[in-house]
Amino acid sequence: MSVLRNIRWPYAVIAVIAVAVASVGLLRPQLAAVVTGGPGATAVIGQNPPPTLFTDAEITPLGKQVAAQRGKADALFAGWTATHGTTRDDTAFAAWAAQQIPAPPSATARTAELHQVQALAKTRTAAGKKAATWLELYGKSDIWKLYQHDQRELVPAAKGTDEKARLKSALSLAKTVSDQLAARDKQPAPFVLDPSLRPDKQITPGAKGPYSYPSRHAARSAAAVTLLSAFAPHRTEDYRWMQDEVVYSRVYMAGHVQSDILAGTLLGDLIGDYELAAKGN
Repeated sequence: MSVLRNIRWPYAVIAVIAVAVASVGLLRPQLAAVVTGGPGATAVIGQNPPPTLFTDAEITPLGKQVAAQRGKADALFAGWTATHGTTRDDTAFAAWAAQQIPAPPSATARTAELHQVQALAKTRTAAGKKAATWLELYGKSDIWKLYQHDQRELVPAAKGTDEKARLKSALSLAKTVSDQLAARDKQPAPFVLDPSLRPDKQITPGAKGPYSYPSRHAARSAAAVTLLSAFAPHRTEDYRWMQDEVVYSRVYMAGHVQSDILAGTLLGDLIGDYELAAKGN
């Protein structure tokens, strides 16, 4: 439990992780099946619990800008429902959502953002790198699946099954649309523009990708937080805190610049709204 003391996980999530690390045999039967049956979120995080993450002082400035995308998304989504209602149509929605994401910033603006990432890179610490690595690994989906699994233990089975399906759909849609936009806009990641930011990536000279606008981590995190906050409003602060941790880590380790994060967040918020409203298969 010592590695978790500075992490604001809900108690039930901490318990799942701690017990998974200590002994599979002590788990309740349904959780033991998850841990022993394959690489589920509970298993993978149980095998590698979170280190001490970033402080509130570090993540809050970007977090405030991330939070501001929520109102923009809600206003935009009202336009979707006014035209399409709430009938599920993933293909049409994905095309519409892609159109709502602003074009990448100008070359001058993106260069200024790159300079900010370069300055942040100079402040990296061993602990910060460890935190960012963990968040990069698990921030795309496993963290959010673990939160949902934890919450599912406390609600009727049918409700839990529906929420699990909606989260899975949202994470998948966020990946699909963010990848399509990245391929369309072709904005090289900061570590591509300046390979010294991530020597571990071994970028080939002259390479243009990987592309980073919008951030897939940000899109998936925002979609997950929108859904999870609707499912369990009393835990919204925890979900948003983890979202801020994830997106900050992506800038910290030069995977993204700020505009990548904000565009991804707007996309994810839209997708979360859609998953909450959509009816039908």
